[in-house]
Amino acid sequence: MVGLLALPSLATAEVTPQTDTLRVVGDLDGAPRPTATIQRSPGPIQVDGRLDEPAWAAAEVISDFVQQRPDDGRPATERTEVRLLYDDEFLYVGAELYDSDPSGIITPTLERDPNTRDGDAFGIILDTFLDRSSAFAFYINPGGAVRDGQAADDGRNTNFAWDGAFDLETRVHDRGWTVEMAIPWSTLRFDPGRINQEWGLNLLRRIRRKNEDSVWAPMDRQRPLHTPSLAGTLVGLEGIQPGRNLSLKPFALSSRPTGELVDPQEESTDFDAGLDLKYGLTPGLTLDLTYNTDFSQVEVDQQQVNLTRFSLFFPERRDFFLENQGIFTFGDRGSMGQRTGAREQDFTLFHSRRIGLTPTGDPIGILGGGRVSGTIGSTDLGVINMQTRREGDLQPENFSVARIRFRPASGLDVGGIAIQRRTTSGDVRMNRSYGVDANYQLGNYLLFESYLAGTQGTELDRDLAGRFSVRWRNPFWEAMALYRRIGDDFEPGVGFVQRNGIHHRYGTLGITPRVSWPLVQELNPYMEVDHFSNLEGVRETRTLTGGLDVDFRDGSDASILIREQFEWIQFPFTLRGVTIDPGRYTFREAELDFSSSRARSFSASAGVTGGEFYGGDRFSLGGSVLWRPSQHFLLDLEADHNRIDLPGADSFTADVYGARFRYLHSTRFLTSTFIQYNEATDELITNIRLNWIHAPLSDFFLVLTERREMGSNQVMERVVSAKLTRLFSF
Repeated sequence: MVGLLALPSLATAEVTPQTDTLRVVGDLDGAPRPTATIQRSPGPIQVDGRLDEPAWAAAEVISDFVQQRPDDGRPATERTEVRLLYDDEFLYVGAELYDSDPSGIITPTLERDPNTRDGDAFGIILDTFLDRSSAFAFYINPGGAVRDGQAADDGRNTNFAWDGAFDLETRVHDRGWTVEMAIPWSTLRFDPGRINQEWGLNLLRRIRRKNEDSVWAPMDRQRPLHTPSLAGTLVGLEGIQPGRNLSLKPFALSSRPTGELVDPQEESTDFDAGLDLKYGLTPGLTLDLTYNTDFSQVEVDQQQVNLTRFSLFFPERRDFFLENQGIFTFGDRGSMGQRTGAREQDFTLFHSRRIGLTPTGDPIGILGGGRVSGTIGSTDLGVINMQTRREGDLQPENFSVARIRFRPASGLDVGGIAIQRRTTSGDVRMNRSYGVDANYQLGNYLLFESYLAGTQGTELDRDLAGRFSVRWRNPFWEAMALYRRIGDDFEPGVGFVQRNGIHHRYGTLGITPRVSWPLVQELNPYMEVDHFSNLEGVRETRTLTGGLDVDFRDGSDASILIREQFEWIQFPFTLRGVTIDPGRYTFREAELDFSSSRARSFSASAGVTGGEFYGGDRFSLGGSVLWRPSQHFLLDLEADHNRIDLPGADSFTADVYGARFRYLHSTRFLTSTFIQYNEATDELITNIRLNWIHAPLSDFFLVLTERREMGSNQVMERVVSAKLTRLFSF
């Protein structure tokens, strides 16, 4: 009866937004971690965006949110009430996000996996094993668009390509907006055998017009919500089971290729089919099998300008390889908003793009394969085996990967990896890679990272690569020192190395004062030193950088830097047909960047770089414009212009232009057009995609991809494909 009497105040009564005046937190990272209690739902819940069922009135209210920004440690300026319930099938999440000015709520898009920093958002993470290292994360905007993913290594490794199955409804109303969500237990991995079923929990409220982020478990603004070590604790779960967790996802595909580069015998409509299977071997370990794998729905790579003598790195975009990707990570890792000296674009021992794609990005048929990945206790485990088909002169190949990582002590993880690539017909050619790594987080701010890896193969000598780094980052200071060595013959056949035969030393020092100026909320002046020498110790590259980053209160940001660079070129290389001769070059340049707040319907970013370049001059101008008249329409224009003047040669340009248009009828019916022009190849690349999500994790795609040579106006390649998938869960 008490619950029924309380219900009107939850569902229909006018609620005056209020702030929590009980606490101001001085040390966000050092504050005590809060605890919340979840209850079994006393009645049914219908997911409709209205928390009007009597069951919700029985749930504990979580409302004590603390700002990360702009006023660190102060109570949130608008009241948020979160309720959690569960039954035998679902975890239920209900959130009332009250707002004193509902007209100011910003819903930037309805597409899946949006950038939730562009608008208002509600976030929740669940550390289901309470290992304070891994978590499931869900970020939801007022229109119901979701960015969901998996976090590992205390948030340092994230995989937001992971898609979970759940029911969700959101509703914007005259008191703010509401989130109602039901997550099946089969979506979340957990150990039902644990007697003490406690989970890590944290919650986020983002009010974009105020550039305000507030969280339930306090932590500094430098940390994303998906940092499990600083989460609170959820208690009260009892008698839950993950279910059988068996799903089948067949697909049917029809495609027709045409164009100058397509064999006339292949210019016919092709029909194909395949199957993906997922099975939960244990509460934390999942088996994935795929047969006749197809990735025709994946968006094309974004064109890049290369003004260096090194190869470009293109990220993985295919769903099968992205799931649980963090488990297989080995090598250098970037961290958003932080200077790390080396990223995966510099070295990664396992780069799944080497499977089923040529170096130029053309697809190679994948017969099938399997993956076992997940967690057993405090150990992360991953095994992959994939088999490709013969493609023209390319022999069929088998790829095998085994990865293990365990946490013997708090803050410490140690792991190993083994990778093999070998041909399965004709002359046997083989490449093997292996390595061990260890990382140690000491306290909240000190991080040690290291690895040692080796490679060997047919006609390839055995060689090694290694790294050790130490990083300190607290709310004011940031410092890092790194050393890497990569041998001349270190060649991972399923990885990526930008530069061989080097000793690499890197250091940075900066401060991040939070200021209370009218327009500025944070400054970051810093210095960097990057030094590369060959294995004999002779300097090849040295870069000295001084810069300043500025974070404005309205969500815009700016940066300025001055860089001095030395390059010893031992062998000539070409840029757009112009040869850079061997020699020692020292050049200086300056760079200025600005990005306006993306909370507005019209936003822009621009960057300009100018200075000396290999004895000549370079001027680069790049930028983008985003027009978002509503959550249903987005137009994004991008341009990258580079003008190079070198001694003894005519000046030349290297330009890339792009335009992306999206019409989003709803969160289930999405269309996009992506057009790119690359001046270096004189090609226009068009990708038009329609996506209808007809059931949870079940899609219909209609895709057109075309490459057109602009000089001759010839279509080099055009592929029209239709693909239907359907998820069946048991």
